[in-house]
Amino acid sequence: MANMAQAIRMALHVGETRLGVTDIFGQDVGAPLGGVFTASQGLKNTWNSPLDERGIIATAIGLGLAGDRCVAEIQFADYIFNTIDLLKMAGNTLWCSNGQYNLPIVVMTPVGAGIRGSIYHSHSFDAWATRLPGWKVVIPSTPLDAYGLLISAIKDPNPVLFLNPKSLMRVRGTELIPGEPADEKELKNMIDQPVDDRKHQWRPKWPQLEEFEIPIGKGKIVREGDRATVVSYGRTLPLCAKVADMLREEGVAIEVIDLRSLYPYDWQMIKASVHKTGRVLFVNEDTEVTNFGEHLAFRATQDLFYELLARPRVLAGKNVPGIGLHPNLEEASVPHLEDILHEVRELLGEVP
Repeated sequence: MANMAQAIRMALHVGETRLGVTDIFGQDVGAPLGGVFTASQGLKNTWNSPLDERGIIATAIGLGLAGDRCVAEIQFADYIFNTIDLLKMAGNTLWCSNGQYNLPIVVMTPVGAGIRGSIYHSHSFDAWATRLPGWKVVIPSTPLDAYGLLISAIKDPNPVLFLNPKSLMRVRGTELIPGEPADEKELKNMIDQPVDDRKHQWRPKWPQLEEFEIPIGKGKIVREGDRATVVSYGRTLPLCAKVADMLREEGVAIEVIDLRSLYPYDWQMIKASVHKTGRVLFVNEDTEVTNFGEHLAFRATQDLFYELLARPRVLAGKNVPGIGLHPNLEEASVPHLEDILHEVRELLGEVP
């Protein structure tokens, strides 16, 4: 089974060979590194940009307006904040031109904690991303979802932000990507650059991959239940699924939804689940003040007030300026398994 970095690499290969992607670029995206997570190794249309995030986004906008399809990477989401005005302009393009100018660009950036990256490599960007009208925003939690969402993002005629969780980049999936060999060692030999390739003579042997798509805006129920609904995405989603498995052993079935797309998001799936369970918890790792989960909790209160058996809850990262290097500091800053389990138990115990 592929890990998420391999899944992204295979989707980019499909993009440049079949979907018209002309440029894949960013800091260290091209040879010899192939991206800090090796997600762009072996691709034909990669190149290294200067250490200039504004230049990367501006170049992507220019390529898109010229009619080319490109995938631009900001090496870590921590460094995307100085491009906010350019991202806003890119999101405005179709609207400002009255539908005359599409902008087929994908901006990809690793997000979140979990790699002990300290203050400059642990930020989330999901709440900020959802405040950029005109952008679609996706965040996978499995390699298969990463592959399918990136294919859909590349095909989209307008800007898509692809947020890939740093902590999940080396986690292997449980589902085969269509066309992927079943033996993970075989896949590694085919598409992973050998560490000792000092002369850079290695070339990948790509499997016969299919154009598998996951529609942007469509969530997924990863655990079914009727006692409470937990909505999450990215790094915290597997933790929520594990909490559901732990509670099921106690005879308590909670429903876990992987949102997958932050905009547009699958409100109908959330609504149907809360209608069934009457309780909802929104979990993510971005800071708790003006968190995207707060918007979802607000909408749940507005649309589903008379169906709720307990107040909607949000479990998010602490509102601190950054995340410290020491493991204890990181664990105290963003939700972990014990935090989610505690919050779900509190939710289940609340009496209407």
